[in-house]
Amino acid sequence: MKLLSAAIVFIALFFTFSATAQTKIDSLSIVKKDTLSTNNPSFEKGKEYILGSISVTGLKKFSEETVRVFTGLRNGQPIKLPGDKLTSAIKKLYESKQFSNVDVYLAKIDGNTVYLQFDVLELPQLNNVKITGIKKSKAKELKKETEIKTGAMVTDNLVVTTKNYITKKYTDKGFLKTKVNLDVKKDTSDVNIVNMSIFVDKGKRIKIKDIIFTGNKALSGRSLRKAMKNTKEKFLGRFWKTSKYIEEDYQEDLENILDKYSRLGYRDARILSENMSWNDDNTININIDLEEGRQYRFAEIIFVGNKEYTDEQLNQYLKIDKGDVYNGAVLKERVKGDGTPTSQDISTLYQDNGFLFSQVNAVETKVKNDSITVEIRIREDEKARIKKVTVSGNDKTNDHVLFRELRVKPGDLFSRSAIIRSIREIGQLGFFDSNVSPDVVPDYQNKTADINFAVVEKGGSQIELQGGYGGGSFIGTLGLSFNNFSIRNIFNKDAYKPLPMGDGQKLSLRLQSSRTYNTYSFSFTEPWLGGKKPKSLSFSVYSSNQYGIDRNTFEVDDTQNLNIVGASLGLGQRLKWPDDFFQLSQTISYQALVVKNYSFGLGGVRIDNGTLNNLSYNATISRNSAGPSLIFPTYGSEFSFGAKATFPYSLVNKKDYSGLPPEDKYKWLEYYKFSAKGKWYTSFTDKLVLMSNAELGYLGSYNKELGAPPVERYFVGGDGIAQFQLDGRETIGLRGYENNRISSIEGGTIFNKFQLELRYSITDSPSASIYTLGFLEAGNSYDNFSTFNPFELKRSAGLGVRIFMPAFGLLGIDFAHGFDPLPGQNVKSGWQTHFIIGRQF
Repeated sequence: MKLLSAAIVFIALFFTFSATAQTKIDSLSIVKKDTLSTNNPSFEKGKEYILGSISVTGLKKFSEETVRVFTGLRNGQPIKLPGDKLTSAIKKLYESKQFSNVDVYLAKIDGNTVYLQFDVLELPQLNNVKITGIKKSKAKELKKETEIKTGAMVTDNLVVTTKNYITKKYTDKGFLKTKVNLDVKKDTSDVNIVNMSIFVDKGKRIKIKDIIFTGNKALSGRSLRKAMKNTKEKFLGRFWKTSKYIEEDYQEDLENILDKYSRLGYRDARILSENMSWNDDNTININIDLEEGRQYRFAEIIFVGNKEYTDEQLNQYLKIDKGDVYNGAVLKERVKGDGTPTSQDISTLYQDNGFLFSQVNAVETKVKNDSITVEIRIREDEKARIKKVTVSGNDKTNDHVLFRELRVKPGDLFSRSAIIRSIREIGQLGFFDSNVSPDVVPDYQNKTADINFAVVEKGGSQIELQGGYGGGSFIGTLGLSFNNFSIRNIFNKDAYKPLPMGDGQKLSLRLQSSRTYNTYSFSFTEPWLGGKKPKSLSFSVYSSNQYGIDRNTFEVDDTQNLNIVGASLGLGQRLKWPDDFFQLSQTISYQALVVKNYSFGLGGVRIDNGTLNNLSYNATISRNSAGPSLIFPTYGSEFSFGAKATFPYSLVNKKDYSGLPPEDKYKWLEYYKFSAKGKWYTSFTDKLVLMSNAELGYLGSYNKELGAPPVERYFVGGDGIAQFQLDGRETIGLRGYENNRISSIEGGTIFNKFQLELRYSITDSPSASIYTLGFLEAGNSYDNFSTFNPFELKRSAGLGVRIFMPAFGLLGIDFAHGFDPLPGQNVKSGWQTHFIIGRQF
């Protein structure tokens, strides 16, 4: 027995000695395991040694040299044991995501030289992934989304995150009972590789049957359910918002409920409990128990620290009176702002007038019964001035084009509104992405601020190249539009990259030709004439030739010809009154219509030979505060009122027009036109905007014997894209109807149009801006005042999408339903598809 006990003790001592023959020293905690061991335990901790070599054990696929490279260590370098270099080496091995465990041992010490041994455990590589339980197309999407692909290193984290991602993906779609089983097995076909099997059982989609509130007295359950923007009960016919349960949206809606109470004065309202219960029909109920508390009202509102503005001036922004229902959210918005560019609040008032370093806070100082006294505490500080203004990111556009649009200058008082206005003006140029980022660098000590406007350029030129067959002949179109041209560099060969650009000028060329007609046009606009003031100069010339067809041979007969040539010169001026959003534009234009054996005319007038002269003056006053993007405005409005007129020849020349032939009667065209247009942009979110539009036009005559002229008429209906007719006609779109078909074949002299368009921005990047839209439209065209009825409208509704690419302009498609018949028909227009190319925004 004694011998047996002695043997056991001997064996125990043997193994204990073997296990402890290597001295272990713990290193930093940033690694999983960093132990140093040696047969010579006399090494000095913290002493600097020379690294002799590194050996690696535990390898399956990697080579020792690969691991050495990963560590960043090299033979002959100094190293401490333990020390930062060794810790960094181990950390690098883990960060390579190729190893699940790394141990380091001290293999040998030879004088001042150490030899290390790295023992690693390689992560297995993924060879094959198989997802079952769902469609193949969905499985393919999941593989792409989760990035589980052949060659990936399989870690515990990868397994857990993949399972959680798939589960959440389907629970967010309403499949609350989704189960995901994930299995990893070794693949014996190669070394250290595994296969992954994923089975997805998403079950049935779970919908919310009832949302039940208890404890609510001041607000009805219906009102509270309405406050929940994303979590909805199911009912037949709901299509705009599904009734699925999404945890993140649900938690947000709980906050929306409390916010609604807060806005009605119930600042102490709270949710006591909330839970989910299951129904037999595989639906759920959501139960929410509330405590409303009492309703509070504002007592005294006291301003403290205000010297620049009186209490009465500040109250004009606060707009809260004693006795009003307490609304903490509105109080915050009136003091701090609502986050919109047009916010009217006390903080913005101060920051618009130089008080960059001011602080405005609302503090509840007294609560008595149901009344709350609030102090608006203001620390004005000194006014700040702008020290330096810079721009960056404009590689093509010259600095002066940006600087002349900025409303902030060095030496000016700091103004938040001026910065926002500058962002808008840059966006309206059309050369930059609308997401302009102003970087304000304040200097509190010197009471100054530097501002840098960082921009992202997008293409400033567009090309239109079309070809097609129609009317028995080929039609070709070439259009070039350079929206950031530089005419001063037109003779500088070094500036052609590929064209001289950067001065913000606009130059357009357009050619269109077919067997029966050809048109040419050229236009140029300088937005800052002289470069110092916002006065624009525009010039355009155009020519069109239309030929008749021989009825016997169907060949082009160039003896039948309508030639239209014209030119215009315009001046624009930004006004300072009533505000500097206003602009006055004036244009003088001349047009000659030469008719030769060609039947031409509108409005019941036919002219076979002769020359019609159209000399007119056009003045338009407009106001445009929409912004910041030119393509997708989210705030502001656009208004314009225009008048175009010729000289009233018939009122001064005393001619008797009753017996004159048409070519003499209309030798000098006379008329007047009035137009009015208005657009409003109302944003619900940054991406959801309602555009409201109203338009009206009238073409009149000075002399009843002459009547309205055979040109300058209105054509309503369709996509609204002008077909490059040069007889002065205006094309007004009304989707859901065929092009121009709402007007008579002669064209109308009166039109009106009303429009609501809800737009949602998908992306607004420099390469492409995309938004979807839904619209309601109504409008009509009238031949004269006797048939004018502003309430007799053609109505339509539909959906569409717009894509703006800098190189090609605006592209889009609309699917519209016309609810009324075209003139002369008794069947409603029905569904129409409209393709939009190059239309205005």
